[in-house]
Amino acid sequence: MEKTNVFDVLKERGFIQQVTHEEELRELLGRESVTFYIGFDPTADSLHVGHLLQMIVMAHMQKAGHRPIALLGGGTTMVGDPSGRTDMRKMLTLEEIQSNAEKFKVQFEKLIDFSDGKAIMDNNADWLLKLNYVEFLREIGVHFSVNRMLTAECYKNRMEKGLTFIEFNYMLMQAYDFLELFRKYGCRLQMGGDDQWSNIIAGVDLIRRVESQSAYGMTFTLLTTSDGQKMGKTQAGAVWLDPNKTSVYDFYQYWRNIDDADVEKCLSLLTFLPMEEVRRLASLPGNEINEAKKALAYEVTKLVHGEEEAQKAQDAAEALFGKGGNLDLVPTTELEKEELKNGMNIVDLIVSTGLVPSKGEGRRLINQGGLTLNDEKVDAIDFMVTMKDFKDGNLMLKKGKKTYHRVVLR
Repeated sequence: MEKTNVFDVLKERGFIQQVTHEEELRELLGRESVTFYIGFDPTADSLHVGHLLQMIVMAHMQKAGHRPIALLGGGTTMVGDPSGRTDMRKMLTLEEIQSNAEKFKVQFEKLIDFSDGKAIMDNNADWLLKLNYVEFLREIGVHFSVNRMLTAECYKNRMEKGLTFIEFNYMLMQAYDFLELFRKYGCRLQMGGDDQWSNIIAGVDLIRRVESQSAYGMTFTLLTTSDGQKMGKTQAGAVWLDPNKTSVYDFYQYWRNIDDADVEKCLSLLTFLPMEEVRRLASLPGNEINEAKKALAYEVTKLVHGEEEAQKAQDAAEALFGKGGNLDLVPTTELEKEELKNGMNIVDLIVSTGLVPSKGEGRRLINQGGLTLNDEKVDAIDFMVTMKDFKDGNLMLKKGKKTYHRVVLR
């Protein structure tokens, strides 16, 4: 039986947005093991849901026998990528960038096997920070047309606000990364989100000019909802892969609560379920679509946090929605009895549990009728929580329809 070409797998699952030299690349991926790379700028101390899609592409490629390079942008982060930005990124110190990069590695290893050279992790700080500027301009800058660069999407968006010269260099640096990885590891393919298209084709072009060798680029669809919003954002901020920044339960619930219209896309892109199962789940009628959402939440949580944690999150969700399960797994805050001696204002309580990020948000939530305490709607922002609100030492808060938080006394 003929082995499936990973290009066709990525296409069928809806990953591929743009490709340079499509037929040539498909043929190459079907014929031999290809070394490819995706860059990750360590601008925060955790990867988020937006990065997850790229990690899953790397896993699909690795399973098909290709070799991933996860390139940490220790050097490029010193400059900041203007792509998809209307403002300039915050400058980080070298120590902050290094610390962030270490945390990324732990998260990559959940999906990608780095043993025995099956995958490579490198950091562009190793070559970018040592560059001699004049030599760089003579070797690399000479191949770039300013006129053409200014037509790139990533710069057009920044022109109105003012594109700084430091950001203007970003495309050259990313193109140079591709050339360096080509020379160092024989890397022939760069992949990334569709907002990276201009930077990727700059690298493909540079290798073809400087080395007279074939190189390729591929971008993926960005993870967006059916109405075009970027996925992985909540009122509380980004959905992170680090359980200390987004709890496993909240991560599970994020996927459990997505819109019906986004179920098929998320199952295709963010799980390894076979496509016939994806289509079966996505076509469940009416309320049965909730079974598909549970499957999605479980599968994505299992990939990022492991099977045991995914099972705990699922049990906690079942407990809240009335089918038994273990309530101990629901996000919980402990309160000293002493703190309730004179009562505690409800707004202060929901801020202290992290259910809302600020008192202003808390007051707005209550005024809009979005908070319940033990299944009773809270309708006053000056409501005082006392010992009598606790049943068997427990108090259950609910924000909106689906976000629960338990408060226990100690």
